[in-house]
Amino acid sequence: MPMLKIFVGTMYGGALDVAEQVKPLFEEAGYEVAIFDQPTLDDLVGSPTDLALFCTSTTGSGDLPGNIVPFARDLEAQSPGLDGLRYGLIALGDSSYGETFCGAGRHLDALLEGQGAKRLGERLEVDAMETFMADDEALPWVEQWIADQQLKVA
Repeated sequence: MPMLKIFVGTMYGGALDVAEQVKPLFEEAGYEVAIFDQPTLDDLVGSPTDLALFCTSTTGSGDLPGNIVPFARDLEAQSPGLDGLRYGLIALGDSSYGETFCGAGRHLDALLEGQGAKRLGERLEVDAMETFMADDEALPWVEQWIADQQLKVA
């Protein structure tokens, strides 16, 4: 069974809630799913990762939440090369913050692409000004992402 790893960057639990809500969709598609809410680079590169989903909120200043900062810092410092990694990204933000909207997700996306990882499809950016519960947007997006990228294995 292929392994899907969900890496979470969260401040108040919203991104973790999204990860937990979408997990069953991937299990139904035939994946073993692991959620990392204190992710490390070793979680990504230390064992096989067939597919990854990054789900991160953004601080008010557009930064990564503290729990995923060590992962991002190590990704930059160690440059592990992620040529074989396929991933998706869900960024949570608040457009009232202007230019920093979904800044963490955009930054993480650029880091991953800089290491050679291949994002499948478009990044989902969820705006708290428009969507009260992020999973209201994330669930249909994941269903469509699985279909569009032909990720179903079961």
